[in-house]
Order: sequence, then C-alpha cells, then structure tokens
Amino acid sequence: MGVMVIRAVIQRVLQSSVYLPEDRIVTGEVEQGLLVLLAVGVSDNEEDLQYIFDKIVHLRIFEDEDGKMNLSAKDVQAQFLVVSQFTLYADCRKGRRPSFTKAALPDKANLLYEQFVSKLRELGFKTETGKFAAHMQVSLVNDGPVTIILDSEQR
Repeated sequence: MGVMVIRAVIQRVLQSSVYLPEDRIVTGEVEQGLLVLLAVGVSDNEEDLQYIFDKIVHLRIFEDEDGKMNLSAKDVQAQFLVVSQFTLYADCRKGRRPSFTKAALPDKANLLYEQFVSKLRELGFKTETGKFAAHMQVSLVNDGPVTIILDSEQR
C-alpha cells in the first residue's frame, strides 16, 4: 500500500478542552484557536511533520474584517489544543473491527507529536495538549463550523 502520511483534523474553535476522567483533571484548555487531532503513520518522518506544521500555521481559515477566510493562525495568534489521535489511521475496509496497523508505534508517534507541540511553542503560540496514549474526553465549540482534514501526502 502507499506511503504513510501524518494526518491532522483541524477544527477552528471558540473554546476547546481535554479532560482525563481517570485522573479527574483538565490537561489543556484554549479559547479562540485550533483543535488539532494529530496521527502519525508508520513511515512518517520529520519532513512529513514539517509539512503539516507549516500548513496548519499558515492556513488561512480565520475571518478578516470583511468576514472572508483570509487570516492564518499566525496572523491572529491563535491558541492551539493538540491531541494525539491514532484512530485517524483506522482501516475499516475489512470486517467490523477497525485495524490500526498503519499507525506508528507509541514511541515514534509520541516523539513526532512532542516535536509538533514544541514547534508551536517556539513560535510563541499558547499551546495546550492532551495526555499521550490516555483515555481523554475532548470538548469543543466549533466556530463556523470549520473543519479541515490534512495529510502530508497532499504535497
């Protein structure tokens, strides 16, 4: 099968948070910005990560004064909530139970996930996270609604 890609679902939000029921804590909470659900595939590398990162930061999905989507996350200093979500690699073609064999193993996935978060913080974005590999409850108020699906194969 083809080359694996980093996948991201980006939702423009007015508010979003992650709650860990097992720990009974909120690990991350943001206001106006983006909720990024991020999945790393078995063949992904830092080049794939950089592509997705650049695309998300510069994607013009925020409205300007005329109501047109002309502004990027960078332009509006959006806040980010980044949640690792390997289930974006669900393969449901056979049977009724999804297969996740195309998702990267946890060590590799966590490394690229943490690099993504670090890159956002280095640019000065307020960036919150979920907890890698934990059961999480994600809440959001989608603004628009605006939801974009990206993968690094779309280059």
